[in-house]
Amino acid sequence: MVTTAPTLEVRNLKTHFFTKVGVVKAVDDVSFAVAPGQVLGLVGESGSGKTVTGFSIMGLVDPPGRVVDGQILYKGEDIANSSDERMRRLRGNNIAMIFQDPMMTLNPVLRIDTQMMEAIQAHDRVSKDEAWRRSRDALAQVGIPAAEERLRSYPHQFSGGMRQRVAIAIALLNKPELIIADEPTTALDVTIQGQILYEVQKLCEETGTAMIWITHDLSVVAGLADEICVMYAGRVVEHGTVDDVLDRPAHPYTHGLIGSVPSRNRRGQPLSQIPGMTPSLLNLPLGCPFKTRCPRVAAACEITPDTTQPLPGRDVRCHYPITGPVIAEASA
Repeated sequence: MVTTAPTLEVRNLKTHFFTKVGVVKAVDDVSFAVAPGQVLGLVGESGSGKTVTGFSIMGLVDPPGRVVDGQILYKGEDIANSSDERMRRLRGNNIAMIFQDPMMTLNPVLRIDTQMMEAIQAHDRVSKDEAWRRSRDALAQVGIPAAEERLRSYPHQFSGGMRQRVAIAIALLNKPELIIADEPTTALDVTIQGQILYEVQKLCEETGTAMIWITHDLSVVAGLADEICVMYAGRVVEHGTVDDVLDRPAHPYTHGLIGSVPSRNRRGQPLSQIPGMTPSLLNLPLGCPFKTRCPRVAAACEITPDTTQPLPGRDVRCHYPITGPVIAEASA
């Protein structure tokens, strides 16, 4: 068990978007920590606040959005409202983000070697030859064949999956202490996805890099993460070790997510699913935001639940958490 001080600690983070039609509480009182060498999975449906959480940590939330409350502690330093200059020094060198769209990382009019070498030399005083070698090795690390030749290519000469691998390579270049990965393997085939997951796990183990892996894919989190935070409607509804949460989910939403995975259903039976849709963050229901879709809803759900620990080492935001046996049919 990791006992060192966390690389990143997020405390009661709130990021809101102030629109003409109202305030969108995209991230509403989110807390978690990730230690050196640890991988934290941030899981939830689209619109749950996962990506905005990552953007908030990176200082990349644009108006009309802003961090309105809470702390983002990077190695003890609160960077929630740091200056643009301070964040520029941190980004890429100490904290890196892998975006879901690789073209948010790549400049379409510059060759790959130019972009990668600039990323190295912006933070590290090395020769051009050394920067070129590190760039070549990084491309090879993410499975790009003929790395020397591909360095001279432009982004439009790569497929979508190859561009994503280049973006991942750029994030790994300076061996940052924290990497935020926003569904970076979604566009990759299963073989390359496995290779990338292996490389980032190895990086975390060997260098002590902390990682936040944002995804909706529970199978990826199951094999990659140490801990998992399940988000719903801008809040973390369950947090614990990945084995505990996936083997014995305590929040009804987590239970529904796991039940929706095809392998969790009996052959020939209809796919299990969570009824209804995620509520609009502009018009959340009073009390628990999951109450309109929850099979355990009761009168107490009209009041917003606090985070409790119904099971050892498990943080759950629910009035009626599941503490007994669940998903008896999973092994069929």
